[in-house]
Amino acid sequence: MTQNSASKLLNGDTVHRTKQDKKTGGNGFVKNHCLFQQKRYRRPAEKNHHASCTSLYKKPFVESFEETPLLVAVLTYIGYGILTIFGYLRDFLRDWKFEKCHLAREREEQKDFVPLYQDFENFYTRNLYMRIRDNWNRPIRSVPGAKMDLVERVTPDYNWTFEHTGKVLKDVINMGSYNYLGFAENTGTCADAASECTVKYGVGVCSSRQETGNLDKHEELEKLVARFLGVESSMVFGMGFATNSMNIPALMGKGCLILSDELNHVSLVLGARLSGATIRVFKHNNMQSLEKLLWDAIVHGQPRTHRPWKKILILVEGIYSMEGSIVRLPEIIVLKKKYKAYLYLDEAHSIGALGPRGRGVVDYFGLDPCDVDIMMGTFTKSFGAAGGYIGGKKDLVDYLRLHSHSAVYATSMSPPITQQIITSMKCIMGEDGTTLGQERLCQLSENTTYFRRRLHEMGFIIYGNNDSPVVPLMLYMPAKIGAFGREMLKRNIGTVVVGFPATPIIESRARFCVSAAHTREMLDTALNAISEVGDLLQLKYSRKNRHGSEGTDLFSYLESHQD
Repeated sequence: MTQNSASKLLNGDTVHRTKQDKKTGGNGFVKNHCLFQQKRYRRPAEKNHHASCTSLYKKPFVESFEETPLLVAVLTYIGYGILTIFGYLRDFLRDWKFEKCHLAREREEQKDFVPLYQDFENFYTRNLYMRIRDNWNRPIRSVPGAKMDLVERVTPDYNWTFEHTGKVLKDVINMGSYNYLGFAENTGTCADAASECTVKYGVGVCSSRQETGNLDKHEELEKLVARFLGVESSMVFGMGFATNSMNIPALMGKGCLILSDELNHVSLVLGARLSGATIRVFKHNNMQSLEKLLWDAIVHGQPRTHRPWKKILILVEGIYSMEGSIVRLPEIIVLKKKYKAYLYLDEAHSIGALGPRGRGVVDYFGLDPCDVDIMMGTFTKSFGAAGGYIGGKKDLVDYLRLHSHSAVYATSMSPPITQQIITSMKCIMGEDGTTLGQERLCQLSENTTYFRRRLHEMGFIIYGNNDSPVVPLMLYMPAKIGAFGREMLKRNIGTVVVGFPATPIIESRARFCVSAAHTREMLDTALNAISEVGDLLQLKYSRKNRHGSEGTDLFSYLESHQD
């Protein structure tokens, strides 16, 4: 398949009739699916016939994004300012050879060439990230389940290099992995089935799906995923990131418009950029912002020519992994239908973690899967495996099998990983003859509600939806990013801390991921440690009503020390 023929099909060139009376391109591929047809847009009527937002939701939709306190914001900017000043001072000392620089830099004899390294881009890495680098990339030597074992390491040169001490930190409570349903385990039915599959098929396939890498296990998994999602067909890929970054360019191209949520994952952003389509960003979960972009797209068309857009695609996620928020899917579907756009839903974090049947955000809101044109998700979270999938109409999936770079050139999914997904998905669906899947779904929901409620009561500012197992706890100040991670590890709690550029510069945070594998005792141990560290670092910023919180927050601390 040549790139030229693929682009002709994508961009809607002249088509011909086949004997089956279906439209096909010159290369013979079916084009009658809605994603391959150019729509004619009409100016919508002036009256808004939307159902009210409240009627779209069957249960309360509660999300919390408490505003950053002014004092905290000012102190955070001051902290970054001080770090920047000292960073430039240290760079000055490095230039004059008073201090050794461990990062890659331009060689003296290559100063006149085009620079390979931009000093300004590396400034944050050299002077800010290196101070807290010990909080990331920690080696694990066990299953990353509810508890894990960490390899102890020390640094002789302030985090530039690390050395292993030979000791192991045992039974660290894992509050950072995306192990929502607890299927990351080395015992049980999933592990046994994966072991048997490894003996029969081996570990690697060593070929792409289009050559000799298409196993019966892959086709079994794709049929199961289609049934699980409630769609006509599905296709699986060996890498979740590439499922977005390689499939969006296969669907969109020049003359198309992508409307992307401002907090979308980098894989969605990369896929949109690689497609060559025009990209416009709307405010996070803001339907007014999205509708304005849709309206402008329909009224004005493409820049300069004002021709109608060939396709308009809305890109959203089910659960946003840095915010813990859930997409307002019912409202987006209303707008999608009103303006005749297409919808691409990334359920990487929501599939298996939301809904009474664990089937993602569509199941959570009780919507029809047919209302979502392209359903994407990954197996790296709730299923304890790797890879991703695309689900939708059969014509859509058949098109991707021939045009997606991730399908044509990438190696097929490993057989034991395929079996892990099959076994865990059947468990969730109840097809294994047990109620284990349903029990884990209920346990995850209970743990999420309990963990979020307790953090609220303690006085922390946490973001996101009440039903989201992703729980961001706001740290704000740069010095507290490293301090929080280190103090939690001292108390045998493994956490993930996140800062700029992954978040806005004043919204650094710790991100907890709740799992069905966590017992109430584990959660209480983690919560007590979080409260203790919160008092130590003065992290209880919330000014909302609190019950049963211990210690003091930053404001009461400052008030008590006033003259």
